[in-house]
Amino acid sequence: MPKKKTKEETLPKGRSRLHRDRRRKHRHWQVTVFYKDGERFARVYIDRERALRFAERQKRSPVVRSARILEVD
Repeated sequence: MPKKKTKEETLPKGRSRLHRDRRRKHRHWQVTVFYKDGERFARVYIDRERALRFAERQKRSPVVRSARILEVD
């Protein structure tokens, strides 16, 4: 009896579930800011441009170690 394929195996290459879901009206972008004292702060945006601007603005601060942007579910 052949092995049944999982959903990950049936997905086309390069297309995640987030991009194929037709019910979605917008995407969510999470900006995580890492501070030098070890603290973390995260904020979610619907607009990627706003997320990018927020991350760049935070990176200019002397107390910020890094800022990361992720697409979230």
